Amino acid sequence: MASHAHWMGLALAQAQAAADAGEVPVGAVVVKDGQVIAHGRNSPISDYDPTAHAEVVAIRQAAKVLGNYRLEGCTLYVTLEPCAMCSGAMLHARLDHVVFGAHDTKTGAAGSVMNLFANAQINHHTKVTGGELADACGDLLKTFFKSKRMNTDPLREDTLRTPDAAFADLPDYPWTPKYISDLPSIPGLRMHYLDEGPQDAPMTWLCLHGNPAWSYLYRKMIPVWLSAGHRVVAPDLIGFGKSDKPKKDSFHTFETHRQALLDLTERLDLQRVVLVVQDWGGILGLTLPMDAPERYKGLLLMNTTLATGNEALSPGFLAWRDWCASRPLFDVGKLLLRGNRTLSEGETAAYNAPFPDKGYRAALRAFPPMVPEFSDSPGAAISRQAQDFWRNNWQGQTFMAIGQQDPVLGESVMRSLKHQIQGCPEPMLLADAGHFVQEQGRAIAQAAVRHFTTSTSP
Repeated sequence: MASHAHWMGLALAQAQAAADAGEVPVGAVVVKDGQVIAHGRNSPISDYDPTAHAEVVAIRQAAKVLGNYRLEGCTLYVTLEPCAMCSGAMLHARLDHVVFGAHDTKTGAAGSVMNLFANAQINHHTKVTGGELADACGDLLKTFFKSKRMNTDPLREDTLRTPDAAFADLPDYPWTPKYISDLPSIPGLRMHYLDEGPQDAPMTWLCLHGNPAWSYLYRKMIPVWLSAGHRVVAPDLIGFGKSDKPKKDSFHTFETHRQALLDLTERLDLQRVVLVVQDWGGILGLTLPMDAPERYKGLLLMNTTLATGNEALSPGFLAWRDWCASRPLFDVGKLLLRGNRTLSEGETAAYNAPFPDKGYRAALRAFPPMVPEFSDSPGAAISRQAQDFWRNNWQGQTFMAIGQQDPVLGESVMRSLKHQIQGCPEPMLLADAGHFVQEQGRAIAQAAVRHFTTSTSP
């Protein structure tokens, strides 16, 4: 008969497969009469199933193989001490023996936190052996979590942080990252932003990106504004770019992201701001100036909207929302490439860089259905207040640029928005630009500098 170490080695191989898929690396095998009859690895993220722990997956498979939900005569090997849920399943399955590797001091239910297997009132007793290949099993877990905590700043347990190595050698993105970790609206989360140019510049361009992009989207526009002697601030929304990425979709709400941008603007005490928005950068960003209009002198709009809930969302957006729901693992870089055929391989990879595996993608899943659709949708009321501000109270200058090939927030949506903004002139039209119009942003940035410089000159 093979030794416990042999079977645990097979469970470790399953754990490694889980790690490769972005899941917490726990693996399991079920052995009967000296043969592996089932195996399992953690898959709650990929399967959208909170019960898809390695042990449960293996137990389900073994029951199908045997044609019986009772697994008498079977031994289950698992690389981490089972939790209460898995321990209950093991007892209910009537397993003869459970062998685990590393102890789990947070949720272990085989002796570390509690011991369900020692409860004399339960009518079946499963033998438990712990600590088999414990170092190897524990090291795999430590390595996995270390890769998600590469930086020295504290990281919340409900959050991931893309390793710095993922952003090495990005084409045309030479700027020094800056981080802020104590914004009151997002306690304990680290937000990344660029802050280039003189603090006392005559203009500060506040560049807000959308979904699924990040501040890399502005790399062709930033040099134009810096050359003009201006300041540029370009944050990454939480969940995107180099900012921290909460694991749960439910973290992402309209108000949370809006307040985080208000907090950042106040913390940096931005003045003489030209607000630059596109996609969600506008859905959120257009609600900011009414809270502190004295900070803003200009507005640069590109392919975005105000989602007030008073008008139906565009057919293009509804199609995009449905597409995202049906393809939760879509390739971000390929999406950008589809509308921007001149992107290099390195640029395409840069858009994928923030999301090294499935666990980092909560924001990508959450944002499409988060757009306010009805009058009582979260964010709709504040967007209606913003609409009133832009129609009646906006005193600054406005410049609009439209990518005419955008099927989601294209020219018809933008011209409707134009009529909602007091004093908005005729837009700059880019016949070949799609939704991510910043990829043709150099010409837009140059035209915007001329527009705002002329508008503000004596």
